Amino acid sequence: MAGGGFVAQSGGRNYEGGVTTFVIITCLVAAMGGLIFGYDIGISGGVTSMDSFLKKFFPSVYNKEKEERRDNMYCKFDSHLLQLFTSSLYLAALVASFFSSTVTRLFGRKISMLSGGLVFLAGAIVNGAAKNVAMLIIGRLLLGVGVGFANQSVPIYLSEMAPAKIRGALNIGFQMAITIGILAANLINYGTSKIEDGYGWRISLALGAVPAVMIVVGSFFLPDTPNSILERGYPEKAKTMLQKIRGTDNVGAEFQDLVDASEAAKKVEHPWKNILQPRYRPQLVICALIPFFQQITGINVIMFYAPVLFKTLGFGDDASLMSAVITGIVNVVCTAVSIYSADRFGRRILFLEGGIQMIICQILVGVMVAINFGTNGVGEMSGSTANFVLFLICAYVAAFAWSWGPLGWLVPSEICPLEIRSAGQAINVSVNMFFTFLIGQFFLTMLCHFKFGLFFFFAGFVVIMTIFIYFFLPETKNVPIEEMNTVWKAHWFWRKYIPDDAVIGVETHTA
Repeated sequence: MAGGGFVAQSGGRNYEGGVTTFVIITCLVAAMGGLIFGYDIGISGGVTSMDSFLKKFFPSVYNKEKEERRDNMYCKFDSHLLQLFTSSLYLAALVASFFSSTVTRLFGRKISMLSGGLVFLAGAIVNGAAKNVAMLIIGRLLLGVGVGFANQSVPIYLSEMAPAKIRGALNIGFQMAITIGILAANLINYGTSKIEDGYGWRISLALGAVPAVMIVVGSFFLPDTPNSILERGYPEKAKTMLQKIRGTDNVGAEFQDLVDASEAAKKVEHPWKNILQPRYRPQLVICALIPFFQQITGINVIMFYAPVLFKTLGFGDDASLMSAVITGIVNVVCTAVSIYSADRFGRRILFLEGGIQMIICQILVGVMVAINFGTNGVGEMSGSTANFVLFLICAYVAAFAWSWGPLGWLVPSEICPLEIRSAGQAINVSVNMFFTFLIGQFFLTMLCHFKFGLFFFFAGFVVIMTIFIYFFLPETKNVPIEEMNTVWKAHWFWRKYIPDDAVIGVETHTA
């Protein structure tokens, strides 16, 4: 059947043990790694809309904004240097993700998280003390290294610690932390913009140290995952940890699967070379295309530049920042929907519904902007029209928050066997960061040239990715992470890549 294969409920092994308080607490602490990513996403758009920040570091943009209040609304923030302030972080995260892959594999997931938190802390301090654009960019590069390490290690950690039946909910805790970080940044920006002495942007940037300290302190107390401990050659410690997180001594079946996976992984000397083999083609394609599609939805246009975008659409300064807060609240609430839904209804239905809703919202926003600003960017919105546009953007954010937002991190982290898991996650993070960099660096320029057509541009990509999900992503809910090859072997397209010896004694059914 087109659209994927399935594994029968009896296909995956039902390991003994339950959901323990210990594993929930450790996953919640680890998920705080998402706070540093979210805080940075939310903070940059707010400070770049503050007049005091623009006057100090980007006076040409400030002057153009003031001069063009009645002129072309599409182009008043078009500045490559201003966009570099936002995007440089993601270029650094792209490079760091490859180094963090090795650290995560050789030294464990918690060491990678600790390293990311420490470097992010240094970046927040440099940004808060910035005297010139060079210091801003250096600080952003340090923040990027921290984000690269955290985004590499946290999703893997959560997927390996969680029991299969709630893996989706616990892993989505990472995305929830991202959304909470975004909302906190929006609220802080709204408050610091009221400081009359013009140093509010310093507080906004420096407070990035708070989530950094949280993940640094948290990582000191986190245990490493049984998978990682076993991978580094400590089977007894790994079994003891597995017993602790499952709440039972009878973990023989699950531990044996981990041992089998670890033995297979040890035979792989070059995970980067091996992931290119045909037997790993499904994982390679999904780990590359899911993060690409996640970014090409255009969501970071909203997350990075929400205040700037709302000012472009004619909202006042306070209204722009408050609108960003509103979208941030919607983001948090609707991410909670995915925590409830991902392990009940599955990944595919959320991907598909979210995609359709985003397409509708983006097309309507494009139409409303076209009607009110045309091609020359001159015009204004009435209060009721502006509120309708805000509603559409909130509906778009809601759709992303319960679909592509959390699932874009969950699915790549749960589909790779141990021998290529670090490489697969590094590809996921690096592709994500590369296209995040492109969106951050060129969105304001694209808005200037594409005008209202930019919203149709992103809507077109959402159509393509929704079709891709329908045909090529099988359902992965409730499948133990070490038995994921049963899913690919049952899929109408991917089955030809999976050899029989890659499926561990699990009966598959063709859809």
